[in-house]
Formats: sequence, structure tokens, C-alpha cells
Amino acid sequence: MKFVDEALLRVQAGNGGRGAASFRREKFVPFGGPDGGDGGDGGSVYLRAVGGINTLSDFRVLRTYKAKSGESGSGNDCAGRGGEDLYIPIPIGTVVSDSETGEQLGDLLREGETVLVARGGKGGWGNTRFKSSTNRAPRQFGPGLPGEKRSLALELKVIADVGLLGLPNAGKSTLISAVSAARPKIADYPFTTLHPNLGVVSVGQHRSFVMADIPGLIEGAAEGAGLGIRFLKHLQRTRVLLHLVDIAPPDPDADPVKDARAIVAELKKFSKDLADKPRWLVLNKIDLLPEEDAEKRCAEIVRRLRWKGPTFRISGATGKGTKELTQAIMRALEEIEEQKKAAAPAEV
Repeated sequence: MKFVDEALLRVQAGNGGRGAASFRREKFVPFGGPDGGDGGDGGSVYLRAVGGINTLSDFRVLRTYKAKSGESGSGNDCAGRGGEDLYIPIPIGTVVSDSETGEQLGDLLREGETVLVARGGKGGWGNTRFKSSTNRAPRQFGPGLPGEKRSLALELKVIADVGLLGLPNAGKSTLISAVSAARPKIADYPFTTLHPNLGVVSVGQHRSFVMADIPGLIEGAAEGAGLGIRFLKHLQRTRVLLHLVDIAPPDPDADPVKDARAIVAELKKFSKDLADKPRWLVLNKIDLLPEEDAEKRCAEIVRRLRWKGPTFRISGATGKGTKELTQAIMRALEEIEEQKKAAAPAEV
């Protein structure tokens, strides 16, 4: 199934029902007076975050969703039935905006969260509402208000704790398959990964985190080259970025340091906040070189990059170094969570 992370749809709330203009007609009650009931309110339209949905593919064809309108009022002061509200299921992590004004209406981060996107019309008043001491037989009634109409833009941003960053074929898919149960497509040609893959990494009892494999970036991505720039937004919710560097690229003329700098440049072009996230250097594919040569290559890359942050040497294919990496990530995420709790204002 094709991954879709952006979609447009139209929503229309139900109209309010018409109020009734009615008078009591009973035996022995010659002047019964007005008894027209109000019309029912129209149904509203909500979007609800639902687990188990990982794509916006259901909305890839522009569709219109309509809630039911309210029913008209009737005599004997009977109000019309209100229209049923419409709940549209969408993936967790979807940002909802008005496509015409650009106003953000909601960001659904947890299962079950809802956002009202179109309010139903108010039902019209029946003629009973217009009764007064000077107007004892009113024939006025309310027609009911129309429901809201909106064009919505949906944008899915994957929710993950850790995001993998790097060139195509840097070994991101291999790594996520080595440390989690995710099984992304793996091949030796560029752009194997065409959509984000999520994997839950278990580090012990009740200790786990979510890792996201994002399609690879290439130089010039911010100007539209390649695939990765389309998916960079999925890294915005992550707390730690792992920058994978292939220390033994198949192209002998390729320079891992130059490629790594190009990736950082694309990050900065896309978002300063994304570029400022905690980023770790992961030197991958150490199994492709003799141990001594791999150590020298890794040291050279770190030196040329003037890298001062956390550095890990791994092989996603053999699993070497991946256990130490995942344990360090878990500790870092727990520290971030503790700092977040400490900074939160105390409840009164």
C-alpha cells in the first residue's frame, strides 16, 4: 500500500432542522395557542486519533464527509431529533489545518483525542418561542442555521523517540531490523525505503522506545531532490537523532565526511529546531573492513568532522555494537524524561 502522509478533505456539518409553526387543536380548547417545537441541531464533524492506522491513504482521493442534519420540529411542542455527530478516524500524529486560512485546528498526539472541525447548525425555533402578551398567535418560526463547511489539510508526522538520519544505503533499514521486530525492505540500491518504518526496541522489562527509519536524504534535498525532504517532518517529534555514516561506501570516490556534512546542511535548511536536536554519530558497517582498518577509518571521520558528541561504532548486519547503542539511547531518553518532569510546574 502506498504511504501517504498528506491529504485534503472536505467536511460539512449538518444543518439545523426547521422549527414548526403549529397550534393546539383539541376539543373543548378553542384557543389552544401555539405549540410548534424547535428543530433539532445538526450533527458536528470531529476527527479522532485511532491506533492501528499508519497512513492517510484513505483520504488520497479528495472526499467530502457530511454529518446528518437535524429534523424539523412538530406540533405538541415536540422538538426535532438532532443530527448524529460524525467521527472520522485518522492516524495518531496527524496535524489538522484549515487549508484555506492555514489555521492549525489540532495536533492529535494520543489515541482517542478528538478535534471539532465543523460545528452543526442550530435548530430553528418553533412558533412557541415567539409567543408574548402582544403576540398570542405567532406564525413565525426559525428555518434552522446551516452547518459549517471546511476544507482540511491533514499532515501525518510519525511519533517516535529516535529517528535515523543518513544517506540512502547508510544502513538505516538494516539497523532497525536488527534491534526491533520491524522488517523494512532492504536492498543494495538507493531509495529502498520509500516510507517511514517504525520499530519498537526493547531494552529490558518495561523499558522500550520507538525508532523510526526515514527515507534517505541526498544533497540538494531542501530544493526538492530525492525523497527524504518529504519525510523530514517525521523527525520533528523525535527526541534523539542517530546520524548513520557508512564508513565503507561502495563508491571508492565517495567521502563519508563530505556526505555527513551535506546531511547536516540539509537539516539546517529544513528546520533550525530539527538541526538543534540531540544528534549522535553512528559509524556503521565496521564489518566490511578489517578491525584495525575500521578503527582507523572511524577515528579519521570523527577527527575530520570535529565531532564532540556521542559516537558509536556498529554493524547493523552482524549486530555488533547495537546492544550498547540501544542501552545508551534508553538511558538518554529516561534522563530526558526525568528532566522534563523536574521542569514541569508542580500541581496545586
